[in-house]
Amino acid sequence: MDQLNWASIPREELSAKTVRQAIHTERMTIARLQLLKGAVVAMHHHENEQVTMMKSGVLRFVFGGSEAGKEIIVRAGDVLTIPPNVPHMVEVLEDSMATDLFAPRREDWIRGDDAYLRG
Repeated sequence: MDQLNWASIPREELSAKTVRQAIHTERMTIARLQLLKGAVVAMHHHENEQVTMMKSGVLRFVFGGSEAGKEIIVRAGDVLTIPPNVPHMVEVLEDSMATDLFAPRREDWIRGDDAYLRG
């Protein structure tokens, strides 16, 4: 068992408007994301199931693939579940703080293969 505190987890500046902290366990990834208004996470998909829990702010998720055209707005207190392999993008409508859970863990992030988040 490990006890961690977000204050001790390194902050990764992915862009001028996106900061990520990530904890990778054997089977899942827990990420805390600080997103500033105007940031965009490009359309992408991954094999991981995703749960996004909003602490503050407002995000607009837009879905592609078989869910094309569907939009969901999430606000503080909301929880959004995204099944594996569903294409999605995110637009930050207000400065936001979100915690994302992924299962299985994000091997692409561990490898540094996450260019869609950077820039």
